[in-house]
Amino acid sequence: MTTRLKSPSFLRAGLTAAGGLVAGTLLYFYAMDSRALMYKWGVMPLMHTMDAEDSHNISIWCAKYGLVPRDVTKDSELLKVKLWNKEITNPVGLAAGYDKNGEAVDSLLNFGFGLVEIGSVTPLPQAGNPKPRFFRLPSDDAVINRYGFNSVGHSVVLNRLKHRLRKYFNLNPLSDIDDIPRSLQENKLLGVNLGKNKLSPADSHDDYINGVKKLGPMADYIVINISSPNTPGLRSLQRREPIQQLLGQAIAARNTLTHKPPLLVKIAPDCSDAELEDIAHVVKEVGIDGIIISNTTISRPKTLTGDEKIVRQMGGLSGAPVKPLALATVSKFYKLTNGSIPIVGCGGIATAEDALQFCRAGATVVQLYTSLGYRGPGIVPEIKDGLTKLLRAEGKTWMECIGSGHQK
Repeated sequence: MTTRLKSPSFLRAGLTAAGGLVAGTLLYFYAMDSRALMYKWGVMPLMHTMDAEDSHNISIWCAKYGLVPRDVTKDSELLKVKLWNKEITNPVGLAAGYDKNGEAVDSLLNFGFGLVEIGSVTPLPQAGNPKPRFFRLPSDDAVINRYGFNSVGHSVVLNRLKHRLRKYFNLNPLSDIDDIPRSLQENKLLGVNLGKNKLSPADSHDDYINGVKKLGPMADYIVINISSPNTPGLRSLQRREPIQQLLGQAIAARNTLTHKPPLLVKIAPDCSDAELEDIAHVVKEVGIDGIIISNTTISRPKTLTGDEKIVRQMGGLSGAPVKPLALATVSKFYKLTNGSIPIVGCGGIATAEDALQFCRAGATVVQLYTSLGYRGPGIVPEIKDGLTKLLRAEGKTWMECIGSGHQK
């Protein structure tokens, strides 16, 4: 008998199929790695050809359904942070405003953040301000927004967070809810940022108190946001008497919960020295657990080079131009409180050097948002890798650098 050889065309087809399978597999793993350069040089430039708010919404939709990469590398021991009697793997967080409605928590944590903050969430659903309300200033690495606390409301966000918990316990039936972080990831934190409805009475604190009671059980920390420039009268709550009443009531509400998340307040970078002194006095007096410095600024620095029509738009400016304001405010607050209140530094952070500057000024952890929109998910491992190199060169850990800029 003779053995019949397979035809060359059959062999070529088989090799092509095998090669395609290998290439497809490699492409998949490449695309799922947030360090892949395709995001910085391909995906993000494409996103920037779209309307700013549409691009934002598409990115949330992709993250919601897991169509985004993840950071698969273990964080360096140098980046560990001890905060509120917990340990997190790294100090790089996502600021509120990106995932306003808690749609993509797990995917965002998988970008490599040590903490992710959702919101701002208002008690009742509200559409926010009319469009257009989100504007890019690419030459300044900045954006202006006047969203106006667009939110699906407490109930919808609460149901989404409860759904995450149910899925987790279905997979981990022996887990105890008191023993797990609300991020549902070991050594990572989930924050919930609370806002106020536009039509709520200016002197009422009920929106925040109800938010603490309703969403506090779902959060690793909770944030009272009194610094958005896009809700009329909100920043007036930063004055001494209003903020003292508000934070006192919020802490009392938090203390009624079985699960008592740390309570933070978020302030603007536009506070005067007198206002900052009042805030520092109040947060020490009432026993607040931390402060986020800062939100967007209503100022327009002379250094801006972008389209004048965009620069003149009403709203809060974020990104690189805010960094000097936010950094100075972090430093002042650290001095006013002698480093006794944990600070979350936020404003214009886009590099490892930026993050370390905030750390030395007194920030325990940092947050970013605008730079993520410009550079994509790869910015998270990029900053962490850069920090690891900087810290290793100095022979220090992140924790050892906190407030080191104030040492004589």
